Amino acid sequence: MLRSRLTESMKDAMRSKDARGLGTIRLILAALKDRDIAARSKGNYDGIAEDEILQMFNGMIKQRRESISLYEQGGRCELAQKEQEEIEVIQRFMPKQMDDAAMTAAVKDAIAAVEAKGLKDMGRVMAVLKEKFAGQMDFTSASATVKQSLA
Repeated sequence: MLRSRLTESMKDAMRSKDARGLGTIRLILAALKDRDIAARSKGNYDGIAEDEILQMFNGMIKQRRESISLYEQGGRCELAQKEQEEIEVIQRFMPKQMDDAAMTAAVKDAIAAVEAKGLKDMGRVMAVLKEKFAGQMDFTSASATVKQSLA
């Protein structure tokens, strides 16, 4: 489903002459193709699953956020703006993100599910969260919430 939405969005961007959207969607499709090719060596000839695509989106957004902070430190606001526009295009294909209250509740449920006692259990809690909420949660802030809850 995501693959077809990406293809249709690329066609729409071409029709509307949306250069930023078209460029970003092409980057997404190229990254997706790279992951599909890598999956073939593991015996998966159908391509990666939707949850892996959502993880790829999260990684792309994380990269762009890091670039934004570096560009802003270097005084390159026009490049930071370009990266922010790319984030907005990528987020069009992701499910609605959880708000802070829902994320905190999900973290508490995950801690209870794995019966986490301290910081050494943080990896297991994050694994549960990534499995259940791929693409729906900012895992950087979720990690901070887990750490605070387990400390």
